[in-house]
Amino acid sequence: MNEHGSAQAALEALPEVARAAGVENYEPCPVGVVKAELKAGAAIGARLIFMGAPDYPPLLADTSDAPPFLWAIGQGAHLLDRPMVALVGARNASSLGLRMAKALAGALSEQGHVVVSGLARGIDAAAHLASLDHGTVAVVAGGVDVMYPAENTKLAEDIAVTGLRLSEHPPGMVPQARHFPARNRIISGLVQAVVVVEAAAKSGSLITARTALDQGRDVLAVPGHPFDARAAGCNMLIRDGATLVRNADDVLAALPAPSQPAPSPQPELRLAPPPEKRSLAETARLHTDILSRLGPAPLAEDQLIRDLSAPAAQVSPALTDLEVTGKITRHPGGLVSRT
Repeated sequence: MNEHGSAQAALEALPEVARAAGVENYEPCPVGVVKAELKAGAAIGARLIFMGAPDYPPLLADTSDAPPFLWAIGQGAHLLDRPMVALVGARNASSLGLRMAKALAGALSEQGHVVVSGLARGIDAAAHLASLDHGTVAVVAGGVDVMYPAENTKLAEDIAVTGLRLSEHPPGMVPQARHFPARNRIISGLVQAVVVVEAAAKSGSLITARTALDQGRDVLAVPGHPFDARAAGCNMLIRDGATLVRNADDVLAALPAPSQPAPSPQPELRLAPPPEKRSLAETARLHTDILSRLGPAPLAEDQLIRDLSAPAAQVSPALTDLEVTGKITRHPGGLVSRT
């Protein structure tokens, strides 16, 4: 819409954008499907928050792949105007990890920061529970009305009383594996900073942290014992420059006061400078070029950038896009492969 001036003009341009990405015979979503989704949303008491509207989260709107709209359930629409911090971590969290998540979430919410997480079991659930009284935001992977995991149904219902549940997917959609990385980029896009409490070396929380860096957000991590696999991801982040967190004061020290603008990201935490603005067609061509050069055998990311003869500032965000959509897989050592 920004590129073509109106929704109608954007819809008319989409088939050509699709052709540039190698997709033939593309057709926009049928009107009947759109009306059915709107009816389903109304039936569950959800509402749409459109990009460009005053109530759309401002930090999320500034990201390169912000969802055009979000389904929302709850009474906490005002929370989207307040400063937000994400707390994420392991599903199989330790007792110490759960205690830390609750302590951080409780203290941060009392200081006026909205706690955002993904409503998963473990660290996510602990963070939401500790910040319920002040309002918390849960970004879910499936439909905004789908209670997943089922054990968090009561928590999800409580969140809607004082906070919000958000999703970019249609009501009733059961979450799939590919939805979770996409969900994570919304979590990091909403907030000023992402705090990782516990995370394995290969985990969704590290995808959230990597996306946060691409979006220019601060990344903080709670250290753990080297022998605990649940701390490996956090210790790696700290090794690579993330702010070490001992308590809520460490998080607050890295954030602006609620009335101040977000801080500039720490240079050592940035994976790349902000990407240049590109048209949808140019982005589609870059994605196609990347996928055409990748196969099942892992390839070094810096070698891929050289092969493409493209700036790293363009390729790195594109790789994140493709990872979020499940088309590529990242491997240790800076390697990537086609999924």
